[in-house]
Amino acid sequence: MSRCKPFLGLAVVLFATSPVLASDGAYPTDPISVATGRELAEIHCAMCHAVGKDDQSAQAGAPAFRDLASRYPLESLEEPLAEGIVTAHDNMPEFAFEPDDIDAFLGYLTSIQTK
Repeated sequence: MSRCKPFLGLAVVLFATSPVLASDGAYPTDPISVATGRELAEIHCAMCHAVGKDDQSAQAGAPAFRDLASRYPLESLEEPLAEGIVTAHDNMPEFAFEPDDIDAFLGYLTSIQTK
């Protein structure tokens, strides 16, 4: 039993100092994460999609990011963002995010959703 105590202590420290895990549907809301998520959206997505709270999509038919939650749960984007989003249309570039970037990106998306 005493051999487990150091591991348990390490697990508690790691959990307490880690960002909120996305698996429970909660994404980071701190200003740095949200800003990182917005930057990722601007770099990878703004050429077609509206990525802000009140801008217009540059590509006709590209949904505004602020309305995505009304179409489907945002957490459903976790796996496609990790593996590389592939869509039925040719214009969308394929890219994959690292886990921290996925959390930041989804944290940003969550922060701009229309009510």
